[in-house]
Order: sequence, then C-alpha cells, then structure tokens
Amino acid sequence: MSHNLHGKVAVVTGGGGVLGSAFAKELARVGAKVAILNRSEDKAKKVADDIAGSGGIALAIACDVLDKAAVERAAETVKNTLGPCDILINAAGGNHPAAITAQEVFSQAELGQNVVGTPTFFDMQVEGFEAVFRLNFMGTFIPSQVFLSQMAGRPGATVINISSMSAFAPLTKVPAYSAAKAAVSNFTQWLAVHFAEAGVRVNALAPGFFLTEQNRMLLTNPDGSYTARAEKIIAHTPMRRFGQPEDLLGTLLWLADEKASGFVTGIVVPVDGGFMAYAGV
Repeated sequence: MSHNLHGKVAVVTGGGGVLGSAFAKELARVGAKVAILNRSEDKAKKVADDIAGSGGIALAIACDVLDKAAVERAAETVKNTLGPCDILINAAGGNHPAAITAQEVFSQAELGQNVVGTPTFFDMQVEGFEAVFRLNFMGTFIPSQVFLSQMAGRPGATVINISSMSAFAPLTKVPAYSAAKAAVSNFTQWLAVHFAEAGVRVNALAPGFFLTEQNRMLLTNPDGSYTARAEKIIAHTPMRRFGQPEDLLGTLLWLADEKASGFVTGIVVPVDGGFMAYAGV
C-alpha cells in the first residue's frame, strides 16, 4: 500500500521526538514529502537531514504548536514549498514533572506535608497541570484548525492524532496527561464527524508503553534499570516488553492510506502489546 502515499504532503508536529521522527522517516520512506515541525529547530533539522540523506524530501520548520501565529506561518511555508497538506500527524505532546504525583494513591500522611521532591496531589500547581493539558490537547487542536483549512476537500486527506492508553483508563501519577489524552480521543471523534462530508478522515493511534524522553524519568533509574512502575507495566503487558517506534508504523501507514482505510474514521487504535486486553489475572 505504500505507493499510494507517494507524492503526498505530510506534516508531522513534534517531528523531532522519538515517535514523531519515526513517523516522519517512515512517511518519507514511502515517498511522501514531509514537513517536520518541532519547537527545537535543531531536532527538526536532524530528522530532515536524515531523510534527505536517504533520498527523501523533507522540510524542517521551527514551530511552537501552542503559538497559532507560528503554526499559521509554518502552514504557509509548507504550502509554498511542498504543496497543500494531505496528511497531518499531531505527534507533539508529553508530560511535565510539575504534573506528576510521587505516590500512586493518596495517603493520610500527605495532609499538611510539604516534602521537597515528593509532590502530592495537593502540591500540584495549576500552571503545571495546565501546561501538560495545553501541550497535548491544544497542541492538537491548533495545528488541526490551521492545516484543515488546506485539507478540506482534498482527495485522501487525513488527520492522525496521538492518544494513549491513559485515555481509556487514567494512569496513576499522571492526572494531567491522562485527562489531556482522553480529550484528544474525544476530539478525534468530533473532528471525524465534522469533516466527514469534506472528505477528511480523522483517526488516532493509542500507543501502549514506549520509552520516550518525556516518560524515561518515570520508567528507568539513573543506571538504566527499570523502576518499580516500569516492572508493573511489563507485568501487565502480555507481550512482556515496551513498544518500539517501529511497532507503530504499520498502523500509521494503514490509517494514512485512503486505499487501505478509506472507510475508517473516528477510531482510536490501540498499539499496546495487549495491555488494554489484560485484566491482570
């Protein structure tokens, strides 16, 4: 099915990250012209250079997905350089230490405590919680709003958002991230309905547990060994491993290809090694 994406213009937000860069490189491998949007221009340029070195076409653009004016400028650059967007991958996202609790469940001893380095639910700052929600949800909404103006009515246009296992059932310690990803899943369905008659399909990937820059501090110790939380995750993943970026690419191409998934819209596809299917016993 890969030849169906040849010549398409794909935009990947967060394209300098672990997952976003894998998406960008795979789309370029099958012949798409790829724009890598990333807050860090150096990371975007590295991905673009890797793609160009493999014979692909890529454009690196420094862009903060929370700055609508910056996204609008990026969209204009993409249109003028590569052509109108056909495929939008909203891969920008992540977590923040200020929106994570130290313990999985509440303890009565937390009341009245203020221990540096062991934040409780009561220590969370509104700004930290809001930052995570904005990055994951508004960082999906704003690029969608901007690029869909180019995509509406284009044959084969598709949006792929990045949800999470935490959207189906919230994970302990990360309330802001879980809430934001649940919002992304809901918004995916809303967009799918709203743009169906305009010929745009909107779906989402829900990765299981992958080691990324954002979650590494929760899942690995300084020496690289797994934390107790990581061990618990592996124990509840029937395939007994963390995902690799390559594990997402087949589903990505399927959703991006109108010939393969042309009647598929409004779904969230788990790619989780069986995590969601396992009841723990």
